[in-house]
Amino acid sequence: MKLYKTSRGIVLAHNNDQFLLENEDWDTLINDDNLYSKLFGITQNSKPQTVLIENGVLPPIGRQEIWAAGVTYYRSKVGRQEESKDAGGGDFYARVYEAKRPELFFKGPAHRAVGHGDNVRIRKDSTWDVPEPELTLVITGSGKIIGYTIGNDMSSRSIEGENPLYLPQAKCYDKSAAIGPCIFVTDKPLPEDTSISVEIHRGKKVFEGKTGINQIKRSFHELVDYLFMETTFPQGCLL
Repeated sequence: MKLYKTSRGIVLAHNNDQFLLENEDWDTLINDDNLYSKLFGITQNSKPQTVLIENGVLPPIGRQEIWAAGVTYYRSKVGRQEESKDAGGGDFYARVYEAKRPELFFKGPAHRAVGHGDNVRIRKDSTWDVPEPELTLVITGSGKIIGYTIGNDMSSRSIEGENPLYLPQAKCYDKSAAIGPCIFVTDKPLPEDTSISVEIHRGKKVFEGKTGINQIKRSFHELVDYLFMETTFPQGCLL
Protein backbone atom coordinates (compact mmCIF):
# COMPACT_ATOMS: atom_id res chain seq x y z
CA MET A 1 0.00 0.00 0.00
CA LYS A 2 1.14 3.54 -0.76
CA LEU A 3 0.36 6.54 1.41
CA TYR A 4 0.44 10.01 -0.14
CA LYS A 5 0.31 13.43 1.48
CA THR A 6 -1.42 15.76 -0.99
CA SER A 7 -2.96 19.21 -1.13
CA ARG A 8 -6.36 17.46 -1.01
CA GLY A 9 -5.50 15.42 2.07
CA ILE A 10 -4.03 12.01 2.82
CA VAL A 11 -4.57 9.49 0.04
CA LEU A 12 -4.17 5.72 0.32
CA ALA A 13 -3.48 3.81 -2.90
CA HIS A 14 -3.93 0.05 -2.95
CA ASN A 15 -3.82 -1.93 -6.18
CA ASN A 16 -5.94 0.20 -8.53
CA ASP A 17 -8.04 1.80 -5.79
CA GLN A 18 -7.57 5.15 -4.04
CA PHE A 19 -9.05 6.28 -0.74
CA LEU A 20 -9.19 9.79 0.70
CA LEU A 21 -8.52 9.52 4.45
CA GLU A 22 -10.67 12.28 5.88
CA ASN A 23 -10.28 13.51 9.45
CA GLU A 24 -6.80 11.99 9.70
CA ASP A 25 -3.75 13.88 10.97
CA TRP A 26 -0.54 12.95 9.12
CA ASP A 27 1.74 12.92 12.17
CA THR A 28 -0.65 10.81 14.20
CA LEU A 29 -1.37 8.43 11.35
CA ILE A 30 2.21 7.49 10.44
CA ASN A 31 3.23 7.25 14.10
CA ASP A 32 1.05 4.16 14.54
CA ASP A 33 2.87 0.86 15.08
CA ASN A 34 -0.19 -0.89 13.61
CA LEU A 35 -0.41 1.33 10.53
CA TYR A 36 -0.45 -1.53 8.03
CA SER A 37 -3.40 -3.22 9.72
CA LYS A 38 -5.29 0.07 9.96
CA LEU A 39 -4.78 0.92 6.30
CA PHE A 40 -5.63 -2.60 5.15
CA GLY A 41 -8.89 -2.36 7.11
CA ILE A 42 -9.73 0.86 5.28
CA THR A 43 -9.24 -0.85 1.91
CA GLN A 44 -11.64 -3.59 2.96
CA ASN A 45 -14.35 -1.43 4.48
CA SER A 46 -14.36 1.83 2.53
CA LYS A 47 -15.54 2.77 -0.94
CA PRO A 48 -12.68 3.71 -3.27
CA GLN A 49 -12.63 6.96 -5.20
CA THR A 50 -10.98 7.87 -8.48
CA VAL A 51 -8.38 10.37 -9.65
CA LEU A 52 -7.29 11.55 -6.22
CA ILE A 53 -3.57 11.63 -7.02
CA GLU A 54 -2.79 14.09 -9.80
CA ASN A 55 -0.94 17.28 -8.98
CA GLY A 56 -0.36 18.59 -5.48
CA VAL A 57 1.70 15.70 -4.11
CA LEU A 58 3.53 16.98 -1.03
CA PRO A 59 6.62 15.60 0.73
CA PRO A 60 5.49 12.66 2.92
CA ILE A 61 6.62 14.29 6.15
CA GLY A 62 5.12 16.37 8.93
CA ARG A 63 6.96 17.10 12.15
CA GLN A 64 9.40 14.24 11.71
CA GLU A 65 13.14 14.81 11.58
CA ILE A 66 15.24 13.44 8.72
CA TRP A 67 18.44 11.61 9.68
CA ALA A 68 20.94 9.68 7.60
CA ALA A 69 23.46 6.89 7.98
CA GLY A 70 26.81 7.37 6.29
CA VAL A 71 29.41 4.97 4.87
CA THR A 72 26.99 2.05 4.79
CA TYR A 73 28.25 0.74 1.43
CA TYR A 74 31.80 -0.39 0.65
CA ARG A 75 31.89 1.83 -2.45
CA SER A 76 30.91 4.78 -0.22
CA LYS A 77 33.82 4.00 2.10
CA VAL A 78 36.28 3.94 -0.81
CA GLY A 79 34.83 7.09 -2.37
CA ARG A 80 34.99 9.13 0.84
CA GLN A 81 38.55 7.96 1.51
CA GLU A 82 39.63 9.09 -1.94
CA GLU A 83 37.96 12.50 -1.60
CA SER A 84 39.46 13.19 1.84
CA LYS A 85 42.98 11.79 1.49
CA ASP A 86 44.58 15.16 0.69
CA ALA A 87 43.05 16.65 3.83
CA GLY A 88 44.22 13.71 5.93
CA GLY A 89 40.69 12.52 6.67
CA GLY A 90 40.54 9.33 4.63
CA ASP A 91 41.25 7.09 7.61
CA PHE A 92 38.07 8.26 9.37
CA TYR A 93 35.87 6.63 6.75
CA ALA A 94 37.76 3.33 6.84
CA ARG A 95 37.40 3.24 10.62
CA VAL A 96 33.67 4.00 10.73
CA TYR A 97 32.93 1.40 8.06
CA GLU A 98 34.48 -1.30 10.26
CA ALA A 99 33.47 0.15 13.64
CA LYS A 100 30.71 -1.18 15.83
CA ARG A 101 29.05 2.25 16.02
CA PRO A 102 27.63 3.55 12.70
CA GLU A 103 27.87 7.10 11.42
CA LEU A 104 24.52 8.85 11.95
CA PHE A 105 23.92 12.50 11.18
CA PHE A 106 21.04 14.95 11.19
CA LYS A 107 19.93 15.79 7.66
CA GLY A 108 17.22 18.33 8.41
CA PRO A 109 13.68 19.13 9.55
CA ALA A 110 10.70 18.98 7.22
CA HIS A 111 11.00 22.58 6.05
CA ARG A 112 14.40 21.82 4.48
CA ALA A 113 13.00 18.95 2.40
CA VAL A 114 11.37 19.03 -1.02
CA GLY A 115 8.98 16.54 -2.54
CA HIS A 116 8.31 14.77 -5.81
CA GLY A 117 9.00 16.90 -8.86
CA ASP A 118 10.44 19.80 -6.87
CA ASN A 119 13.99 21.12 -7.19
CA VAL A 120 16.79 20.35 -4.77
CA ARG A 121 19.58 22.90 -4.29
CA ILE A 122 23.35 22.93 -4.34
CA ARG A 123 25.40 25.26 -2.21
CA LYS A 124 26.86 28.34 -3.87
CA ASP A 125 30.12 27.84 -1.96
CA SER A 126 30.61 24.29 -3.23
CA THR A 127 32.37 23.24 -6.42
CA TRP A 128 31.43 19.54 -6.52
CA ASP A 129 27.92 18.36 -5.68
CA VAL A 130 26.22 15.02 -6.17
CA PRO A 131 22.79 13.47 -5.65
CA GLU A 132 22.73 10.38 -3.45
CA PRO A 133 19.71 8.12 -4.02
CA GLU A 134 18.71 6.56 -0.72
CA LEU A 135 16.34 3.99 0.67
CA THR A 136 14.59 5.87 3.48
CA LEU A 137 13.09 4.14 6.51
CA VAL A 138 9.90 5.55 8.03
CA ILE A 139 10.03 4.90 11.77
CA THR A 140 7.49 5.43 14.55
CA GLY A 141 8.25 7.02 17.91
CA SER A 142 8.65 3.55 19.41
CA GLY A 143 11.36 2.68 16.90
CA LYS A 144 9.29 0.44 14.61
CA ILE A 145 9.85 0.56 10.84
CA ILE A 146 6.38 0.89 9.31
CA GLY A 147 7.31 1.81 5.76
CA TYR A 148 9.82 3.07 3.24
CA THR A 149 10.20 5.98 0.88
CA ILE A 150 12.75 7.34 -1.60
CA GLY A 151 15.32 9.89 -0.51
CA ASN A 152 17.91 12.10 -2.19
CA ASP A 153 20.71 13.12 0.16
CA MET A 154 22.23 15.99 -1.82
CA SER A 155 25.85 16.38 -0.78
CA SER A 156 28.54 19.01 -1.25
CA ARG A 157 31.48 16.69 -1.79
CA SER A 158 34.02 19.47 -2.17
CA ILE A 159 33.17 20.78 1.31
CA GLU A 160 33.16 17.41 3.08
CA GLY A 161 36.31 16.37 1.21
CA GLU A 162 38.12 19.46 2.45
CA ASN A 163 37.58 18.39 6.05
CA PRO A 164 35.26 15.69 7.51
CA LEU A 165 34.30 18.15 10.28
CA TYR A 166 32.49 20.19 7.62
CA LEU A 167 29.95 17.39 7.21
CA PRO A 168 26.98 19.39 8.62
CA GLN A 169 27.59 22.17 6.10
CA ALA A 170 27.98 19.68 3.27
CA LYS A 171 24.79 17.84 4.16
CA CYS A 172 22.32 20.12 5.92
CA TYR A 173 21.10 23.25 4.15
CA ASP A 174 17.89 24.49 2.51
CA LYS A 175 16.42 21.98 0.02
CA SER A 176 19.26 19.55 0.60
CA ALA A 177 16.90 16.57 0.99
CA ALA A 178 14.23 15.24 -1.33
CA ILE A 179 11.77 12.56 -0.23
CA GLY A 180 8.73 10.87 -1.69
CA PRO A 181 6.50 10.73 -3.56
CA CYS A 182 4.85 8.41 -1.03
CA ILE A 183 5.38 5.99 1.83
CA PHE A 184 5.30 2.32 0.89
CA VAL A 185 3.59 0.71 3.88
CA THR A 186 4.19 -3.00 4.36
CA ASP A 187 4.22 -5.57 7.14
CA LYS A 188 7.08 -7.53 5.55
CA PRO A 189 10.79 -6.77 5.07
CA LEU A 190 11.81 -5.56 1.64
CA PRO A 191 13.02 -8.31 -0.71
CA GLU A 192 16.79 -8.73 -0.60
CA ASP A 193 17.03 -8.07 -4.34
CA THR A 194 15.48 -4.59 -4.00
CA SER A 195 17.58 -2.11 -5.95
CA ILE A 196 18.23 1.64 -5.75
CA SER A 197 18.93 3.50 -8.97
CA VAL A 198 19.57 7.01 -10.21
CA GLU A 199 19.62 8.75 -13.58
CA ILE A 200 21.01 12.25 -14.21
CA HIS A 201 19.67 14.15 -17.22
CA ARG A 202 21.11 17.36 -18.61
CA GLY A 203 19.17 17.65 -21.82
CA LYS A 204 20.09 14.00 -22.29
CA LYS A 205 20.99 11.21 -19.90
CA VAL A 206 24.58 11.71 -18.74
CA PHE A 207 24.74 9.19 -15.89
CA GLU A 208 22.97 6.16 -14.51
CA GLY A 209 23.82 3.83 -11.67
CA LYS A 210 22.27 1.12 -9.52
CA THR A 211 22.99 -0.82 -6.37
CA GLY A 212 21.12 -3.30 -4.19
CA ILE A 213 20.07 -2.99 -0.57
CA ASN A 214 21.85 -6.31 0.02
CA GLN A 215 25.08 -4.30 -0.29
CA ILE A 216 24.28 -2.29 2.84
CA LYS A 217 26.72 -3.39 5.55
CA ARG A 218 24.49 -2.91 8.59
CA SER A 219 20.95 -4.12 9.19
CA PHE A 220 18.11 -1.61 9.30
CA HIS A 221 17.29 -2.55 12.87
CA GLU A 222 20.89 -2.02 13.96
CA LEU A 223 20.83 1.51 12.53
CA VAL A 224 17.48 2.26 14.17
CA ASP A 225 18.69 0.94 17.53
CA TYR A 226 21.68 3.28 17.51
CA LEU A 227 19.58 6.24 16.37
CA PHE A 228 17.10 5.73 19.21
CA MET A 229 19.74 4.86 21.82
CA GLU A 230 19.76 8.27 23.57
CA THR A 231 17.38 10.27 21.39
CA THR A 232 13.59 10.40 21.39
CA PHE A 233 11.38 11.08 18.39
CA PRO A 234 7.84 11.77 19.64
CA GLN A 235 6.47 12.06 16.08
CA GLY A 236 8.71 9.38 14.62
CA CYS A 237 11.46 10.07 12.10
CA LEU A 238 12.89 9.25 8.68
CA LEU A 239 16.29 7.58 8.29
